[in-house]
Amino acid sequence: TGAQQSATVANPASGASPDLLPHFQLEPEDVYIVKNKAVSLACRATPATQIYFKCNGEWVHQGDHVTQHSTDRSTGLPVMEVRIEVTRQQVEKIFGLEEYWCQCVAWSSSGTTKSQKAFVRIAYLRKNFEQEPTAREVSIEQGIVLPCRPPEGIPPAEVEWLRNEELVDPALDANVYVTPEHSLVLRQARLADTANYTCVAKNIVARRRSASAAITVYVNGGWSTWTQWSGCSTSCGRGWQKRSRTCTNPTPLNGGAFCEGQNVQKTACTTLCPVDGAWSEWSKWSECGAECTHWRSRECSEPAPRNGGRDCHGPELDTRNCTSELCTHVASGAEDVALYVGLVAVAVCLVLLLLVGVLVYCRKKGGLDADVADSSILTAGFQPVSIKPSKADNPSLLTIQPDLSTTTMTYQGSLCPRQDGPAKLQLPNGHLLSPLGAGRHTLHHSSPAAEGADFVARLSTQSYFRSLPRGTNNMAYGTFNFLGGRLMIPNTGISLLIPPDAIPRGKIYEVYLTLHKQEEVRLPLAGCQTLLSPIVSCGPPGVLLTRPAILAMGHCVEASAENWSIRLKKQSCEGTWEDVLQLGAEPCTELYYCQLEAQACYVFTEQLGRFALVGESLSMAASKRLKLVLFAPAACPSLEYNIRVYCLSDTQDVLKEVIQLEKQLGGQLIGAPRVLHFKDSYHNLRLSIHDMPSSLWKSKLLASYQEIPFYHIWSGLQPFLHCTFTLERLSTSTCELACKIWVWQVEGDGQSFTVNFNIAKDTRFSDWLVPDEVGTPALVGPSAFKIPFLIRQKIISSLDPPGTRGADWRTLAQKLNLDSHLSFFASKASPTAMILNLWEARHFPNGNLSQLAAAVAEIGKQDGALFSEAEC
Repeated sequence: TGAQQSATVANPASGASPDLLPHFQLEPEDVYIVKNKAVSLACRATPATQIYFKCNGEWVHQGDHVTQHSTDRSTGLPVMEVRIEVTRQQVEKIFGLEEYWCQCVAWSSSGTTKSQKAFVRIAYLRKNFEQEPTAREVSIEQGIVLPCRPPEGIPPAEVEWLRNEELVDPALDANVYVTPEHSLVLRQARLADTANYTCVAKNIVARRRSASAAITVYVNGGWSTWTQWSGCSTSCGRGWQKRSRTCTNPTPLNGGAFCEGQNVQKTACTTLCPVDGAWSEWSKWSECGAECTHWRSRECSEPAPRNGGRDCHGPELDTRNCTSELCTHVASGAEDVALYVGLVAVAVCLVLLLLVGVLVYCRKKGGLDADVADSSILTAGFQPVSIKPSKADNPSLLTIQPDLSTTTMTYQGSLCPRQDGPAKLQLPNGHLLSPLGAGRHTLHHSSPAAEGADFVARLSTQSYFRSLPRGTNNMAYGTFNFLGGRLMIPNTGISLLIPPDAIPRGKIYEVYLTLHKQEEVRLPLAGCQTLLSPIVSCGPPGVLLTRPAILAMGHCVEASAENWSIRLKKQSCEGTWEDVLQLGAEPCTELYYCQLEAQACYVFTEQLGRFALVGESLSMAASKRLKLVLFAPAACPSLEYNIRVYCLSDTQDVLKEVIQLEKQLGGQLIGAPRVLHFKDSYHNLRLSIHDMPSSLWKSKLLASYQEIPFYHIWSGLQPFLHCTFTLERLSTSTCELACKIWVWQVEGDGQSFTVNFNIAKDTRFSDWLVPDEVGTPALVGPSAFKIPFLIRQKIISSLDPPGTRGADWRTLAQKLNLDSHLSFFASKASPTAMILNLWEARHFPNGNLSQLAAAVAEIGKQDGALFSEAEC
């Protein structure tokens, strides 16, 4: 202590040589204490008689110094080296007041010298990063910045980046550099940059890793150039030709957007038909010549052959003997007999040909078409409908289902003859359509649906089978011919109507209809796009239909022209999704058309395939329908009780899937489902529970509400989401629960569920399960239609031609509220058939035929000429 006190007053002697002052050969340096390990500080000076450490203004005890003496060989002056140790406890005593520092003071006979200050700090590195990199999807050649702010630490952490666990070295890759703020920058994204990136922070204490950020570099698809137009599909008359392009310039990669637009374009073409030549009339006979002959001629000009047609066959000049004053014609008796026999034979042949032509004409006018081959057309028909209001008790339209258990059926009676000329429906003041008369006709029904096992076995051999669901729960299939039919997936609202004559005559197709779950098919959505319908497949793809089939499926959109842009998407054979139709816009092709109604859409398509309805909101007022459904366990053996609130897209297929799920979980429905309009306002859906009796129940949730993120609902790719409210009853004797559950969109309107139920009550699924739809998944031939075949044909032939006073198919469309689709109907060969097909798709199996009959009857009354027609 005395030495320390004397050192505090020692000063350099006046006039002493500066060479005799101590100077430091080694000064203490800044150090860090890692964990609990003490650190050592050292200093060395010459010439020095004493050296002591001073820490934070206080002398270190002499006993804490370790001193070593030596002599400098070059100068012979004494050298002294001193070391001390500093512990974590010493530093922590002044932590927060000031930094801990130590300094050496050396003495000689000439005075004292102080060393530099050495700071002693406790080293550490926090666990949590202040900012971590996040996953991103970027287009190729786009710049990428991955931010990283390392955890707080002393000394400050150094940062390095890993790409798929390998060190990123900017010195080896000119496309990469790290900013002073530790962000990783990729100047231009490359496909090779698709990887998991990790930010690593380290100092002398520890090494910390951030969460990995997946960077996906995608390539948006681009169209190749169009191919040349194909040849015209017909060698004579009107046909079509097409050209195609592929989404391979470039091919979309890593989830990049598929090409917008069509991969196939069709256009009408006309090929000049070959015209065979035909002879004109023979000219008059010439004057009799000196050789006792005269002649006549004809030309191949009515018409002349053109466009590759065949020339006329036969002579163009005819000569024969003639009798005049200058010559005589002598014919033997045998030659005269042969001539007469030939003339008689020709006359008989002409008479027979005339009789055959008359019989064929009469048969066509009075009988059935040869192609009509189904028994139900004679066992079903419109019954009389009175057009006088006073006769309200008359029976309405009636359809009698055919017996498909036999291969043929026989009907005794006759058919009404068809009227010639411009006459339309036979509509006197009596029956709407006259009953069938007397006669006998044998008709054959269509073949039955294929057995499920055989059908799936045949289907599994096709390449497209890999993309179809493996179960048959959401699939329907059947075998169809030109009579058409219908496929339905029960309890989903999904059906496929194949109208009569959609399948070419003589062809038999095995057709399937299937519903996909969202996890089975990847439908890319961009921007504000959202899935509005189920994803439905009908096939097989490539089937040639001569008339559009109608695919019916539900949707969950509250559509209005100013709020939505809705598109029908179809997946091509290459797997890309294409916009084939924009609703409300002029269709760019006649292959597709879509009628959007309040809760269902009806897609007219001549090409089978995979379809979905996708919408893009144009304003924040756009909304989708959600169905809110509550489930709870049917039995509760423990004190804990869960209420599950499902937020579903408001389509039947999603409700069916939730019902099947809850069957497995043993849940029961609480109350009736509610509908909520979810707006494109970027606000989440919030759920909370209220008014629960606190003396009997308590909530085990820590928060007062739960939320479902906006984008999880809006995309539509997760068709049903749910929140669970976990409750606890205070006693096992408590069997009743009364509470309210609020569901609302933040800054929007909401729905309140008042929940009252008895836990002990055994609620069976049959009490609330949606009833199965009537009928079988596959209906073949006339049994699939409400309108009988013969009457359907008669309506079509009557209303397709333009009528007086507008009494034609346009009036029928107006009466059925379909007049907004007149341009589409008019583009088809039979507009009336399109209207009746749509009526069948909308109203099967519960359509009111009497209303349709009344509409047809009113059209007939508009045309005064119809009342003059005689009843069959």
